Amino acid sequence: MSSFQQRYEEWIHQQLKEERNPRRREILARGLGHGTVEYLRSIWLPAAGSFEHLYAEWEVRDFAGGYRYLDLAYRPGGAKGGIEIQGFGSHARDLDVRRFKDLCRRHSLLSLDGWTFLSVAYPSIKDEPHFCKQMVLAFIGRFVTERVEDELSWVEAEVLRYGRRVLRPFTPLETARHLRVSVQHARRILHQLVDRHLLEVTSGQQRMRSYRLTE
Repeated sequence: MSSFQQRYEEWIHQQLKEERNPRRREILARGLGHGTVEYLRSIWLPAAGSFEHLYAEWEVRDFAGGYRYLDLAYRPGGAKGGIEIQGFGSHARDLDVRRFKDLCRRHSLLSLDGWTFLSVAYPSIKDEPHFCKQMVLAFIGRFVTERVEDELSWVEAEVLRYGRRVLRPFTPLETARHLRVSVQHARRILHQLVDRHLLEVTSGQQRMRSYRLTE
């Protein structure tokens, strides 16, 4: 059994063990869709390193009193992060007007309820894995930094917000331009965030030339 398969099965088993909702238990027992499993195998686990805080087929109530199920929910500290894998066939070629309207309404209503969504096109899992992994790190970083920003100065919090937006390693010069401070001052701020394990160095061990959000 592959390392992924073992970890995946343990993750599903743990959710079945903890779940008391018969509706969600039944859905989990049927197994996840092919697109979701491939996303977990090729993108999420290599980028995030674990399934911590991640839940499959997460049940939410809609505004009409019914139940909806998110492909994946990311909920560190009760946060509301939703991930949906958009299959090319069902969501592009064959999507009729009624289903398209329902999909837009669903995302809109859940967004108003505080959910942040990461929508993934299935072809991108195969065609753009590097970009998809960057999106995972930015998505996770959004919730991680939101929890710590209250403990930071405004300028430190702004560096983390900048890191979430650019989706790539960034340099002291870019940081200085964004903050409108000197490069020397930007470098000091970056060093402080590295010391707090909120940023990590991606190139240059002596001069620390570029940084990214800690995975």
